[in-house]
Amino acid sequence: MQGAARAVGCGGLRRLLAKSALKPAVSSGAGTGTGTTIAIRNHGTWSYRTAPALPAATNRYVASAMGGIMWWWILWHLWTEPEHLTGEFPRVYPELWTDEELGIPPDSEGIGGRTQVYY
Repeated sequence: MQGAARAVGCGGLRRLLAKSALKPAVSSGAGTGTGTTIAIRNHGTWSYRTAPALPAATNRYVASAMGGIMWWWILWHLWTEPEHLTGEFPRVYPELWTDEELGIPPDSEGIGGRTQVYY
């Protein structure tokens, strides 16, 4: 139990790196161990207390172009086909419905011979 606690304690990361095949690719802590970048099984890099490396310029340009095309597509279709947001059916205005359409009897007809007012 004590050995397991020492492995995760102070300096545990250095001991794990020394024992494994993962070696630091770049150490930016000037020997203090405050920043380390490690190549992990050819799946990019892992950064500890440092900024990660920027992607290649071509990747940034392609990502910006694809994002621009995506926003053009969205905004163009919102402009030319607003039914996607507003719905494809005509808007209903219940204020314009008559009492007959709503099934409300006229004011002159009362219940039991009395006139009843509907509000």
